[in-house]
Amino acid sequence: MEKTLAYLREILSNYTEHHDQTPRIIYHKLIRNPYRNEGEFVRDLSQKEVAFLDRILPDEIKYAMDEQDFERVYQLNEVYELLL
Repeated sequence: MEKTLAYLREILSNYTEHHDQTPRIIYHKLIRNPYRNEGEFVRDLSQKEVAFLDRILPDEIKYAMDEQDFERVYQLNEVYELLL
């Protein structure tokens, strides 16, 4: 799996138990589908899934910045930019 999508999958695992079905659905898409890149993944998302990621990714990117995990910031930002 591409590094960007691996970071996203890791983040989503933190949301699967405390939210509605949306993060679980996205998480399972990442596990089941062999996406070649983040663009292919984003094109496969529903409006609701895009809205969920659009809501959580800014906080996750900020957290990565606070932790000075610049690789994670870059990778998550790759997905976030495609959502816009």
